[in-house]
Amino acid sequence: MRAAAVAALLALLPLAAAAQTTRHAYLDQFDTDGDGCVSEAEYVAYMMRGFDQMDTNHDGALAAEELPGHHGKPVTRTQWQADLHRQFHRLDRRHTGCLDAQELTAPPG
Repeated sequence: MRAAAVAALLALLPLAAAAQTTRHAYLDQFDTDGDGCVSEAEYVAYMMRGFDQMDTNHDGALAAEELPGHHGKPVTRTQWQADLHRQFHRLDRRHTGCLDAQELTAPPG
């Protein structure tokens, strides 16, 4: 269920990207060092902001009522982070260790 919650959140990435004026503007939100690609560390740091926003009681875990849809097994910050690392590697289809705008806005899969 934890993977489903992460997948639901990550499925919104392309929609959020469409709301941006360009793919590159979306990439710039992640790309803290301005090198034109999103490293694994930048990706995880940016996406962890979603965890932090959902963790309304600030206990370092998401209870069912804090998850999208308000159901599922609780997930810790460490587990969520591990899922994001796996998702980064799925998105990094060119295996370069960084995501370009096209990879970042592609549907997960």
